[in-house]
Amino acid sequence: MTGSVLVLGANGRFGRHAAEAFWNAGWTVALFDRRTDDLTAKARRADVIVNGWNPPYPRWQTEVPALTDKVIAAARASGATVLLPGNVYTFGKDAPALFGVKTPHRANNPLGQVRTRMEATYRASGVRTIILRCGDFLDTQPSGNWFDRVVAARLPKGPLRYPGALDVPHAWAWLPDVARAAVALAERRNSLPTFADIPFAGYTLTGAELAEACSRALGQPVAVVRMSWLPILALAPVWRMARHLAEMRYLWDKPHRLDPAPLAALLPRFHATPVEEALAQTLHRPGSDIRPAGAPNAMARA
Repeated sequence: MTGSVLVLGANGRFGRHAAEAFWNAGWTVALFDRRTDDLTAKARRADVIVNGWNPPYPRWQTEVPALTDKVIAAARASGATVLLPGNVYTFGKDAPALFGVKTPHRANNPLGQVRTRMEATYRASGVRTIILRCGDFLDTQPSGNWFDRVVAARLPKGPLRYPGALDVPHAWAWLPDVARAAVALAERRNSLPTFADIPFAGYTLTGAELAEACSRALGQPVAVVRMSWLPILALAPVWRMARHLAEMRYLWDKPHRLDPAPLAALLPRFHATPVEEALAQTLHRPGSDIRPAGAPNAMARA
């Protein structure tokens, strides 16, 4: 079952890949332009609204609630399903290592609480919602995430710089795979619960295992060293972004993985790209324009 999809934040990480994946799957794809479009009017013919909006950390407290309300209002007016990427911030420091559908949302840090309230708002709204919950993103081009800005910034000539203990499992998600899963879930949206919270397992790797996988992807040895948090901690009193980065530091030292069972039950034929293949594309970054042949020029719009 295909249909029409409206993508919010199509120049962002998730939104860009979602637009490509829906287009490749035969959907009618529209991109929202904040400069000229009215959200409720633009969503009127949409079967699915992909919410790829994600302001910078310092603006979450003020912007996320307002954006959430706008998306819910547009979905309620059109009858559309909202699909958005979730993260692991909602669980908090004391959560068990396996993050699943029934894991309580008990984060007590500011960013975690923003995301917890956002998800609770969607749940209470009655609007059909799909949250595809992911670990840290791996992208096909530099997009300002942890992997390309910090972890792999010195590759292939330098070492991997890892922000946590090298023997602690950490969750990663390759965005083309996440987008494929999102399309598959959207195509069976009417058979899902009104509020569907679905973990995306992706890859669970320690820092040492990530370095080994990068070595295989690049065909050369890759060393790994611990990243120093001292510069970030030193800037925290005067730079809000540094405070938020430090706030989420615990995820690099907390063992965690996402439960693969719910997605496997819903999409038994879905298979993740082998991690070495995903990392090879991530590290080689073969071009920023991955639009399929024949895709409309609007696919590149802001």
